[in-house]
Amino acid sequence: MALTIEEQIKAIEDEIAKTQYNKKTQGHIGLLKAKIARLKMEQEKRRAASGGGAPGYSVKKSGNATIALVGFPSVGKSTLLTKLTDAKSEVASYAFTTVDVIPGIMYHKFAKIQVLDLPGLIRDASKGKGRGREVLAVVRTADLILFVIDVYDTNVEVLMNELYNTGIRLNTRPPNVVITKTDRGGIEVKPTVTMTKMTKEMVADMVAAYGHVNAEVIVREDIDEEQLIDVLTGNRVYLRSVTVVNKVDLVDQAYLDSVMKKLKDHKPLLISANKETGLEELKEAIYRKLDFIHVFLKPQGKEADMDEPMVILGGSTVGDLCDRIHRSFRRNFRYANVWGKSAKFPGQMVGVDHVLSDGDIVTVVVKRGGE
Repeated sequence: MALTIEEQIKAIEDEIAKTQYNKKTQGHIGLLKAKIARLKMEQEKRRAASGGGAPGYSVKKSGNATIALVGFPSVGKSTLLTKLTDAKSEVASYAFTTVDVIPGIMYHKFAKIQVLDLPGLIRDASKGKGRGREVLAVVRTADLILFVIDVYDTNVEVLMNELYNTGIRLNTRPPNVVITKTDRGGIEVKPTVTMTKMTKEMVADMVAAYGHVNAEVIVREDIDEEQLIDVLTGNRVYLRSVTVVNKVDLVDQAYLDSVMKKLKDHKPLLISANKETGLEELKEAIYRKLDFIHVFLKPQGKEADMDEPMVILGGSTVGDLCDRIHRSFRRNFRYANVWGKSAKFPGQMVGVDHVLSDGDIVTVVVKRGGE
């Protein structure tokens, strides 16, 4: 009798668990991981097609960016939301109080930032425990994750692992690898750098194991197996994160020192949402991590408005700016003129794909009458 997808995944995971990792077995383990990734993608497709799982959370995004509060139950996320924003989240001193997603708006340096208070995550949330899949689906849509950790329970790695297992990569960027399907020739690997973590043969074998028959693989950085799997699946999201330790008013300095030592790699901020300690520093850290830039709008034939900047995320294009101004601007876009760091010369005429820099002045020209 044929094995189910779940049974196939379990069998391969068991094989990986009993295989000692070394140079000789590295290629074999990489192949097994690629097969698991392919099976999991198939599993997700079937789950989506059957409408499986509990109803998800629907949140309309607003503001210049969205941040998600992620933490275990009862760590003070709801109190933090209330203190940071204009929202009122139901707060009580027992677990699982927040049963829906509560949005609020935080204002800082002209930026309007949406903050989402989510139900607490628990171990194995990525496998569906505690409505974890629905919560993590909302987390994937955020621009930044704010880990909220209780001073008495600082195991932030559990939360990070749950996010990792659902395809969220923190404080990193997509691997510089491009896989292009071809008509013939099998799998051809073309590295532009010296590869020390994998061989060309391993890359080719993993790409084939994932289901590609003919493809050109351009490798522009020294990747490992996990990074190659991220490229193969193509469904990873790359998000920035900030970690805070809450309720620091409940412990003494010696205990705090031990917490900071344990979490030194995460460089957490110390706050007390209840006492409103450290919240201004947190707002500034969020603002910096989101890498906002200010651009100034200049109506045609008029002076630029240098008092009220438009706040957009770093790396945004003229098209993104159009979306922020009005939903019709991109549709009716003709061209834009740009003055500033991103322009080759003052008043350069650019299209929607032009990437803007901090301090740029922009005139957007649209079709008259929305023609």
